[in-house]
Amino acid sequence: MEEALRNQSCLAAASDTVSFLVCLFREVEDYLSFLEYLLWVFTPLAVVFILPFLIVILLYLSILFLHVYKRKNQLREAYCNNLWDGARKTLATLWDGHGAIWHGYEIHGMEKIPDQGPALIVYYHGAIPIDYYYFLARVILQKGRTCHSVADHLLFKIPGFKLLLEVFSVIHGPQEECVRALRNGHLLGISPGGVREALFSDETYPLLWSKRRGFAQVAIDSQVPVIPMFTQNVREGFRSLGTLTPVYGGFPVKFRTFLGDPIPYDPNTSAVELAERVKLAVQSLIDEHQQIPGSILCALLERFRSKRKAP
Repeated sequence: MEEALRNQSCLAAASDTVSFLVCLFREVEDYLSFLEYLLWVFTPLAVVFILPFLIVILLYLSILFLHVYKRKNQLREAYCNNLWDGARKTLATLWDGHGAIWHGYEIHGMEKIPDQGPALIVYYHGAIPIDYYYFLARVILQKGRTCHSVADHLLFKIPGFKLLLEVFSVIHGPQEECVRALRNGHLLGISPGGVREALFSDETYPLLWSKRRGFAQVAIDSQVPVIPMFTQNVREGFRSLGTLTPVYGGFPVKFRTFLGDPIPYDPNTSAVELAERVKLAVQSLIDEHQQIPGSILCALLERFRSKRKAP
């Protein structure tokens, strides 16, 4: 402030052109120094809010690819029952590559996902469930299967997302439709916490399932096993401060997805009992594999530690 006042006094007192230019140069120099300071302060803040939007951009690029792919293959559509297999595998390769490069993504327990037949996969929902996208990609590439998914109905209202959701077999979650998918032999992924868990859970990783038991009833009606799933450091990759604050982050932290032992179908178990058992199984994965509270710095340092061998 004092420097600015001195520069203004200098400009006012300048008696010749040279003195005026020297004072003007000093004022410009101070202004540029102030801009440099603002840039230093606000650049990290801008980055952590911009990266989530880059994920949205990647989703839209995926949608654009599907539209291009559809046009290219429209002449074969009437003759090919698996029109979208190539598109799914291509996008799965891109997302798997993104996960490997940006998060060093790993899955532990992939052998618990059946090569054939149905299973219900129940997972913890991060602020942005990008870990689940990586999981879906890995299932397509390693198992040759498309895991159906249950998503919030709001996702179906986002412009342009319809094709992407259809190609990757995303449904909005009526129990009848979930049961139908499982009875047809598909894998199905669901997060009982959903949007509420995404927005209001935090680095202590509480499960915000309330009294939701619909997923358990789906498993019982379909007579399928339930596989619990949790991704280490998912809250350190992206974080949310609630409904009034946008998701921020995109930090290249280490992601490891852990699959628990399948909980087999038991005709003598009620939906209430099964829901509690599954919740305890997911909580057990959190307790075993997640530092509480989560630390972005520690999760970043995980990228530089020796690789953990999958069981």
